[in-house]
Amino acid sequence: MQGTRRMMSRVEGKLFIGGDWIASHGSDWIEAINPATEEPSGRVRAADRADIDTAVAAARDAFDNGEWPRLSHRERAKIILRAMTLLREISDDVADVITAEMGTTISQSRAVQVPRAFAIWEYFAQLADTYPWRERKPCYDDFNAASDVIIEREPVGVIAAIVPWNGPLIVAAMKLAPALISGCTAVLKPSEDAAMCFTALADVFQRAGLPAGVLNIVPADRAVSEYLASHPGVDKVSLTGSTAAGQKVATICANTFRRFTLELGGKGAALLVDDIDLDAVLTGLTAPMTFLSGQACNAPTRILVPRSRYAEITDAFAASVSALPFGDPMDPETFIGPLASQRQRDRVKSYLDLGKQEGARALIGGGLPADKPKGWYVEPTLFADVDNRMRIAQEEIFGPVYCLIAYDGIDDGIRIANDSVYGLQSSVWTSDADRGVEIARKIRCGSVGVNSHNLDMAAPFGGRKQSGVGRECGAEGISDYTEIKSIMPPVGAGKLQVAL
Repeated sequence: MQGTRRMMSRVEGKLFIGGDWIASHGSDWIEAINPATEEPSGRVRAADRADIDTAVAAARDAFDNGEWPRLSHRERAKIILRAMTLLREISDDVADVITAEMGTTISQSRAVQVPRAFAIWEYFAQLADTYPWRERKPCYDDFNAASDVIIEREPVGVIAAIVPWNGPLIVAAMKLAPALISGCTAVLKPSEDAAMCFTALADVFQRAGLPAGVLNIVPADRAVSEYLASHPGVDKVSLTGSTAAGQKVATICANTFRRFTLELGGKGAALLVDDIDLDAVLTGLTAPMTFLSGQACNAPTRILVPRSRYAEITDAFAASVSALPFGDPMDPETFIGPLASQRQRDRVKSYLDLGKQEGARALIGGGLPADKPKGWYVEPTLFADVDNRMRIAQEEIFGPVYCLIAYDGIDDGIRIANDSVYGLQSSVWTSDADRGVEIARKIRCGSVGVNSHNLDMAAPFGGRKQSGVGRECGAEGISDYTEIKSIMPPVGAGKLQVAL
């Protein structure tokens, strides 16, 4: 970690704009506080509006006049892959920084947070070879002078990418990798609660030879973020955040018909069919429930249980979650650590109190751990006897709090799964895979797993209802950063080359 710390010290007080580390116009700092110790773990300079103007101008110039959009996708991929090779070399150091600033356990930072990020970058660099950047189709009718239609997908332009604190490098990769491979340029706005790790991302791209202005990184507060989203030099905004933040961005973008992608809140349901192998379900579902201490938008926080097996299943989940090591995030054995901030801890605690007021019964947890007076810890909590109309079942809590909800018959289970303003990710658990797929088709979510609640980079990820607009990952993730242009050459122009 010392090498990463030295690098951060070298650029302290500066912002990565226009391909170099430059002094900020502002004087404010973003202080990182270790969620386990409540002690300072570092700081980065906070961008102000003048810094946003500078960053957008750099990205605008790189797109309008620079080489990046005019390179082939293979040339862009070479630089991306070179940067990821460099990131692999310091991955453990970067993982340590992520744990120190937002509290995810070190085992998850090293096994998921950083490796998953560079895997996404590499996935899109490789996918670019098979993506249909240019196609040719025959004209449908004879009412024009064209013989064929050439369909080209061009980069949309300058991207404002606004990312959260819970999976900082992963979510940034889901936005930046398809944007950059498409030829876009970007201004990345990290969360105030996870900004330090992006020093390493800027460093590896600078060393890999990324042209100046293609990637600019500006940590900032909410007000400055809104200024970025509304900046006239930005062509598209991509946000991962709360539904309230998504509504704000959508309103801003609607004023100028600017394009946007929104990946927002969730209240994922895990629908357990009455034929399940309970041991297999516990093995497959407990980890996704508690990953990132429950601070994941796609987490399965509503466990729908057949009433005929309710007591058996709820007792088993209580034992399974209780067995997970809970405590110091720097201990490699720990699976559930603190929450990311005091603000987040207090919010989750308010829902624990609310659940009890609503009549839910805490099988385990239900408060703050008495043996952890320092750090932003919340006890992993399973609420039984939950009615899906309760607020704890309808609102996104974003912590290790789970609702065990009984249903009567599979149609009732499907009804409860769909009874939510969210529609991001759910799952179906059954011993009959074919039946599971049929049930999955009836659940109104962007993603539904069968006997799994994980994500795959090839699967387009995004939400329905208040969970968002657009898709990330898969070929569809690239399409969201392109504009479609139709060219109709005249009859007699010959067969123009359309392959890249």
